[in-house]
Amino acid sequence: MASTKIAFIVNPHAAAGSAGKSWPRIEALARDRLGPFDVFFTAGPGDATRLTREAISRGAETIVCVGGDGTLNEVVNGLMGEDGPLRPEIALGFIPRSTGCDLIKTIPIHRKLDRAMDTIKNAHTRILDLGRIRYQDRGKRPSYRYFHNIASFGLGGEVDERVNKTTKALGGFLSFIGATLVSLLKYDKKRIHLKVDDVFDGEVNVWNIAVANGQYHGGGMLVAPGAQVDDGLFQVTVVGDLTLPEVFLNLPKLYNGKIYQVAKVSSFVGKRVEASSDQQVLLDVDGEQIGTLPVVIEIVPRAVSLITAS
Repeated sequence: MASTKIAFIVNPHAAAGSAGKSWPRIEALARDRLGPFDVFFTAGPGDATRLTREAISRGAETIVCVGGDGTLNEVVNGLMGEDGPLRPEIALGFIPRSTGCDLIKTIPIHRKLDRAMDTIKNAHTRILDLGRIRYQDRGKRPSYRYFHNIASFGLGGEVDERVNKTTKALGGFLSFIGATLVSLLKYDKKRIHLKVDDVFDGEVNVWNIAVANGQYHGGGMLVAPGAQVDDGLFQVTVVGDLTLPEVFLNLPKLYNGKIYQVAKVSSFVGKRVEASSDQQVLLDVDGEQIGTLPVVIEIVPRAVSLITAS
């Protein structure tokens, strides 16, 4: 690692500003464990993508993201072009510092700073798949984006919008569960046309559909227990036409891995997902609300080398 050019992409606003406050300690430990490196600080949405590409243009061979899943998503997008990785040999490190950090519930990356830094120093990599989603942005313009964890549409997008308007001072779990409960009371189920490879093609009345590369989203909801980040497949979870009392009765199953025991929840496995609706349906992509249906989502196998603990 000492001979590798390293660049840190730091979101100082992550975790309600605590990432910025703890940066001096992170920086001192990183310089001790890793040697010299470049630092880029984000100031707003999209910066992490732009700064990652700037770091690559300066010759960075390892990119370390300091922030949460939203910042990591932007860094991942900085590593990718529309047709795939810009430089497949670049390694990606992650120091989790934010509200949800759902990816680290699927992949062994330590939240504790000392251990996270040792993981980066050891530089053991695991090659992850990504999802590529083509969608309409908030200006109704055709767009594309990559995601490392989960893209969902329906209630997930509504929850994202609500969470991202709060301070998140209560932390990931309480911020997301609070926003979920409020959204449940205000949300109307959506009628969506869903197609998953050649295994399903039909209309569904749903609360939410999750297209999962990782297993968790929404601050700890175990929405896709069988998902694996490197098997070349999505696990698609459809939370169907439950009544509101049924939703509240089964809410614990969203967190304990028993979601598929709910009668009106179904699951599919595939590489390509298409969805559209006559209604406005908001998207959730790695915890960010970025636009609306229609979408086409495709798996991009073996796209990113992520530094992990094992």
